[in-house]
Amino acid sequence: MIELKYFTEGDIPQLISWIDSPEFLLQWSGTGFTYPLTHQQLIKYLGEANKVGSEIQAFKVVHVESSKVIGHISLGSINLHNRNARMCRVLIGDEEMKGKGLAPLMVNKLLNIAFVQFGLHKVSLAVYDFNTPALKLYQKMGFQTEGLIREASRIVNDYWSYYEMSILDREWSSVLNENGRENLGKVDGD
Repeated sequence: MIELKYFTEGDIPQLISWIDSPEFLLQWSGTGFTYPLTHQQLIKYLGEANKVGSEIQAFKVVHVESSKVIGHISLGSINLHNRNARMCRVLIGDEEMKGKGLAPLMVNKLLNIAFVQFGLHKVSLAVYDFNTPALKLYQKMGFQTEGLIREASRIVNDYWSYYEMSILDREWSSVLNENGRENLGKVDGD
């Protein structure tokens, strides 16, 4: 149904087209980029990604049946010594593909890369407290809430709080054993 392929310079215009407001950019990337999202910002991001030993693995999400790029997801802050990383920049940008149950597949494929290919022990993430669908998804997939980081991100004259969540390799394996291991696999597009 979907596959993860390395995000490339050719994918930049599509990603930029999905980020249509400062609020949405902050929700998608945290404080990693500034609005408006530009080609130059993403070239810098790519320059640090997808290499042997890189701390960032950035992926486009491809809908297999249509061959359309429908989203983006990243594994960042990869620390092989401590065997941890952060799942970030999770997005289904194609409006026609939202609500079709693809987000759990994206997350599982990324976790498979983290735990199986990289041999990591822990994957963490940050999700804004008002993003109820994402919170429910991550909880359902076995992520544990570690705490609420209050008013950490400023947007115009408001502050947003976020939850810090994580999943350990053994927790992910347990959830997979309960729910099945279909739709996993190695990243395509090296």
